[in-house]
Amino acid sequence: VAYAKERYVDVIPEIEMPGHAVAAIAAYPQLSCVNEQVEVGKKWGVEDNIMCPTEYTFDFLQNVLDEVITLFPYQYIHIGGDEAPKVYWQNSAFVQNRIKELGLKDNHEMQSYFIKRIEKYLNAKGKQIIGWDEILDGGLAPNATVMSWQGIEGGIKAAQLGNKAIMTPTSTNYFDYYQGNPETEPLAFGGDTRLHNVYAFNPIPKSLTSEQAQNIWGTQANLWTEYILDFPHVQHMI
Repeated sequence: VAYAKERYVDVIPEIEMPGHAVAAIAAYPQLSCVNEQVEVGKKWGVEDNIMCPTEYTFDFLQNVLDEVITLFPYQYIHIGGDEAPKVYWQNSAFVQNRIKELGLKDNHEMQSYFIKRIEKYLNAKGKQIIGWDEILDGGLAPNATVMSWQGIEGGIKAAQLGNKAIMTPTSTNYFDYYQGNPETEPLAFGGDTRLHNVYAFNPIPKSLTSEQAQNIWGTQANLWTEYILDFPHVQHMI
């Protein structure tokens, strides 16, 4: 953090919730709706086993975030929110009863409740949240910034609602994709992100009014590293 700050870079940690959390669930099985011991993930993918919206889970996450807050002075904390299948929630009597108790409509509104509750906690500590565009499902948290990765529609919707958005669509902004013929390129995730398409990308959609366009905070390129072997490979992809 100090090294980055000297170079005018702010480091934003991402604490993923409620999905992409198999490592946490492996260490603390009671975070899951089934409370069964699982192994730490050894392969790429999206797991159905996600955090259960219990008081235990919220206490756990608040404790983690309290530590994160002291380590990272920047105003923003990324809380993920993406790729969280609702299979375990749908099959959980606790979750379905909780949905009724809270007057929610479905599992998507339960995720919205989850994210809003975390946002409220962090806002009270002087922090703001960023989340992937799935945090729009079931209703967007009032002050959240949306990272639009499944296209630009999530960013458009967030900007129209008056929230900040960061455009990072897979079609142009995923730098773990091939950038040329796969036969002559180093190993990559897949896809096809050509240089001219990256340069041509305009993060301000034409469908927004000039006022709404002010809510597009910028753009971001993502270099996920499952297929990246070393730093020269990182530099090649960037």
